[in-house]
Amino acid sequence: MDWYQTVFEMIDMRSFSNLWFWIALAVMWSTASHWVLGVPFDMVLRAKRVGGQTEIDLEDLVRINTNRLLHVARVSGLWILGFACFLLAGLAVTGFVYGIEFAQAVFLLLFPMSLVGLMSLSTAARIQEEEAAGDQLRRRLTRHRFFVQVLGMVSIFVTSLWGMYQNMSSSPIF
Repeated sequence: MDWYQTVFEMIDMRSFSNLWFWIALAVMWSTASHWVLGVPFDMVLRAKRVGGQTEIDLEDLVRINTNRLLHVARVSGLWILGFACFLLAGLAVTGFVYGIEFAQAVFLLLFPMSLVGLMSLSTAARIQEEEAAGDQLRRRLTRHRFFVQVLGMVSIFVTSLWGMYQNMSSSPIF
């Protein structure tokens, strides 16, 4: 028996039955909910608990990240939006019209993250517009994290349903 054949028999290379896909999905959403606008959420909690210099550091880091995010959106936002729409539409058509499972898996990873990107852009604009600081800033970041987590739960649920459907439909039993 060939070594490559043995490896591919042991590791299923289809996307939804591959353990690495599910690990990547879990790590992606864990990271997305921990880093709120580029700021680790434990820093938000520590600023609330300790205050003082920690609060100033949080406000500075949020200011830097929101300015950076909004600058990128103003300078090249339309190009990024066009490329992202092209990529997502191509993945959707390739995956769901032509039935390529890998494209389905990548679409189910990238589409919700593009929504997180839009939510982050909206939150950054609102923080800058309000000149949020202190408790207002922490509430805004906590609210953003909550909605990212809700989107993550819905995304994981939809992805797992679609993955189970794909695995069952490709099974010789069904």
